[in-house]
Amino acid sequence: MSTPPLPDTPSPEVIEIERALTRITYLSTRARQHDRLMALAGVPLDRAAVALLRQVADSEPLRPGELAARLGVEASHVTRTVQQLQKSGYVTRVPDPDDRRAQRIELTDAGLQAIAKVREAGVRGMQMALSDWSPEELRQLATLFHRMVDDFLAHAVDEEPEGRSAPVGRA
Repeated sequence: MSTPPLPDTPSPEVIEIERALTRITYLSTRARQHDRLMALAGVPLDRAAVALLRQVADSEPLRPGELAARLGVEASHVTRTVQQLQKSGYVTRVPDPDDRRAQRIELTDAGLQAIAKVREAGVRGMQMALSDWSPEELRQLATLFHRMVDDFLAHAVDEEPEGRSAPVGRA
């Protein structure tokens, strides 16, 4: 599927969307914000651990390589984080039903409880921030955010050179 050519100059709306996304990304990834969220949740996890737990919670058990690809990080980062989470009792390794030599990462009950607490704390914070929004505005925002993410994902796949996978970044 070919994409239409981009205009020479981005529209003012796209520029403003990029600015808003940059601001929200900055706000949501600040160490102080993460520490506050972990304190509210009562869970002592670093950002990499939270990202990994969220990813596993949102899917079936995954192989470490699949986790790394979904998170956009090097496999060695996932291996270290999984080892830490396993020692803390948040994840366990289970045999891969498709290949008994391989293993998948699965949340333990403690991991499920931890990610539930993190999500609950995050939702409470978002609820406070958006308390003046109407239910219709919230529905519109949710719909548009999901559409934007889906379009970003579709575009990212289209941009990959044939036969090559995406470069892996660092988290």
